[in-house]
Amino acid sequence: MAKSCLLILHLLYISFAAFSQGNKSINFPDGTKIPDWFSDSSKIDLKDLGKQFVITKHGAVIDSSVVQTAVIQKIIDQAHQQGGGVIIIPKGIFLSGALFFKPNTHLFVSEGAVLKGSDNIADYPIMPSRMEGQSLDYFPALVNAYGVNGFTISGKGTIDGNGLNYWKAFWQRRKENPNCTNLEVSRPRLVFIWKCNNVQIQDIRLQNSGFWTSHYYQCNNIKILNVRITAPHEPVKAPSTDAIDLDVCSNVLIKGCYLAVNDDAIALKGGKGPYADKDPGNGENTNIIIENCEFGFCHAALTCGSEAIHNKNIVMRNCHITNAMRVLWLKMRPDTPQKYEFVRVENVDGYAHSLIYVKPWTQFFDLKGRKDTPLSYCDNISLKNINLKCDVFFDVNPGEFDKLSKFNFENLNITAKNGAYDKTVVQGFELNNVRVNEKIIK
Repeated sequence: MAKSCLLILHLLYISFAAFSQGNKSINFPDGTKIPDWFSDSSKIDLKDLGKQFVITKHGAVIDSSVVQTAVIQKIIDQAHQQGGGVIIIPKGIFLSGALFFKPNTHLFVSEGAVLKGSDNIADYPIMPSRMEGQSLDYFPALVNAYGVNGFTISGKGTIDGNGLNYWKAFWQRRKENPNCTNLEVSRPRLVFIWKCNNVQIQDIRLQNSGFWTSHYYQCNNIKILNVRITAPHEPVKAPSTDAIDLDVCSNVLIKGCYLAVNDDAIALKGGKGPYADKDPGNGENTNIIIENCEFGFCHAALTCGSEAIHNKNIVMRNCHITNAMRVLWLKMRPDTPQKYEFVRVENVDGYAHSLIYVKPWTQFFDLKGRKDTPLSYCDNISLKNINLKCDVFFDVNPGEFDKLSKFNFENLNITAKNGAYDKTVVQGFELNNVRVNEKIIK
């Protein structure tokens, strides 16, 4: 009997996926045509990346106890000086601090290989960086690329942040001071890519980051394909290990990925503060497509904020939610002017604690002397073709300075412990064939 039920569920999921694939929109939510670039998910071939620099043939040794930052960096620099090529991490465990890739260099991590981050923060020298919507001096990541157009990370190996001691230090600090900020405890990210265009990350495993797992800042044309990103939420929680942070980026395809971390899976950043929209280092995220992904435990599958000023033409489709706290989270930060518009979530199934969550995000609120409170807007938010079990259907309670308009829910089949909803919090709320606990709601 149990096997029959599992088979039926599996067939239903396959049918749902097939239906979803056949109903992909050809337009972004604002009506503009989705470029053909988003339909090309072809993989990069190792042989096309230029001269191959296998690190063990250039001085690195297979010894997981030795930090080899200087050796590996020298190989990257050598590849750059010789016109470019691909740095290959062969099978084995290689320990390193911050590495900086140069123009025309790439990273390939072989199957069975682990590029493992040092858990000594001294191996990550402080330098100009970007964190939590601020330009500041901070620790770099394990893998860094600044101004490296065409940069790629590929291979079926693992990049491991070795984050346990960083996590323990954070929770100890939080125990000492419950109001401590995320930046008070020194922690590195796993991947940081800054001012790079035409980036592709494929097939790799990214895990156990000390802080955010992968962070893309001021980049255009990014493809993240079949990447597995994980960080534990038990027994030791890995704090602030967002899987993918997009920070002032445009034209992004995230496809075929598995994301399970102890924070947001995909977070759209861009700046924070009462004058964030005036800061030239901040900006919008536009034309983002997330498709054919699976989400394990995470605080939200897709989050706008908490450091964001403008997100537009955001699509999440054909995805399966295993255990997210929220499917869509619109973080309304009352000290920051925000606009989240033309966001569409469609063809999604699974389980989450709540389907949509829109409430003020007041942590570390600071108007910095501004007398008036900036207004924030959520406009043209669409949920379509969703089959979900959840605890809370509609977790929406905007603040005084948050303006919600033009929400459209269509073809939803929701089973919820709390199926309540309040249409009055949204100006122009359309419900079309929305079934909650087997009852059509209007």
